[in-house]
Amino acid sequence: MAEALALVDLGAGNLHSVHNALLAAGAERVTITADPAIVRGARRIVLPGVGSFRACAEGLRSIEGMVEALEERVLEGGVPFLGICVGMQLLASVGQEHGTTAGLGWIPGEVRPIERTDPTIKVPHMGWNDVEPGLHADGGGLVVPGEAYFLHSYHLLPEDPRSIAAMTDHGGGLVAAVAEGNIVGVQFHPEKSQSYGLALLARFLDWNP
Repeated sequence: MAEALALVDLGAGNLHSVHNALLAAGAERVTITADPAIVRGARRIVLPGVGSFRACAEGLRSIEGMVEALEERVLEGGVPFLGICVGMQLLASVGQEHGTTAGLGWIPGEVRPIERTDPTIKVPHMGWNDVEPGLHADGGGLVVPGEAYFLHSYHLLPEDPRSIAAMTDHGGGLVAAVAEGNIVGVQFHPEKSQSYGLALLARFLDWNP
């Protein structure tokens, strides 16, 4: 039987909080896994990540066959995919945290440090902030206006602005969500965003792109 939802364990994720949030949002079966075979059988995939881009990218690539399984299931199979925090950043072509590290390249772009243009603005960007859906991608209706919890020092700059599903403001615009077809990534933490985050996860569980 195909796994209903695979929560990918790359060794650097807020796994149990995300797992509990998915169950609270209505998921019937969530498997925390580092097994590419389980990912290949999943009907939905969530990739969380905390820490540095480099550590998460290296953790993902250290799991033999995992990148290939994700590409097969998401890019070829078209199953719904959600990247959270650094899991979203890994969708980019490259990250510039602790050196230059290749990402998955599913949404071409670069992950760069948040620039402090105003001395009153603190980095990391931490705490509650508005999520404002973009003019182009809407993430299949998953990303709606609201307030979510952020914690990050780096941000994704997509090459194509049409990939931006939502923005937030922290001394200037920062990408809060990206989307392309069956792929959505959110910079904020749904599992820490109370009713707003649970509602987003519930929409993801019902999403059929």
